[in-house]
Amino acid sequence: MTQKAVIIRKAKSDDLSRISEIYVFNNRVNYFPIFKDIGFSFGELQVVPLANEYFGRDDIRQNLYVYEDEVIKGFIQVDKEEICKLYVDTFFQSQGVGKELIEYAVTKLHAESLWALEKNIRAVSFYQRHGFCLTGKRKLEEGTSEYLVRLERKTK
Repeated sequence: MTQKAVIIRKAKSDDLSRISEIYVFNNRVNYFPIFKDIGFSFGELQVVPLANEYFGRDDIRQNLYVYEDEVIKGFIQVDKEEICKLYVDTFFQSQGVGKELIEYAVTKLHAESLWALEKNIRAVSFYQRHGFCLTGKRKLEEGTSEYLVRLERKTK
């Protein structure tokens, strides 16, 4: 059996349900324990509406890139020089997918900054390992009492 080459490419309309599936599952695993909002996590947050109403928007879709290796294993959304979202299917985490996506965003898309949920220590640590530093800036996540922290690329 020959292995397909790993590619990172711009997302297509056909990818939106897989992207939404990765996003929804990650949100439930990582954010439900923090926010404890069962109505949002298991009610409002659904794959099909997310694929159609959010990721399907032209302004969002045109900034999405997927990591594909036989299947889509992760995705990144970059707007201008800011990483908006980076998610890897939980089954493929700790296998270099996130590393490849962030390196692509930095080298090819010139990503320089992002906001991360302060209590998502695993994500903050991941970004720090990949050259992003906490700036000391914080802001409330809209509609919650939780903070986002600003990270920016180290300048050499």
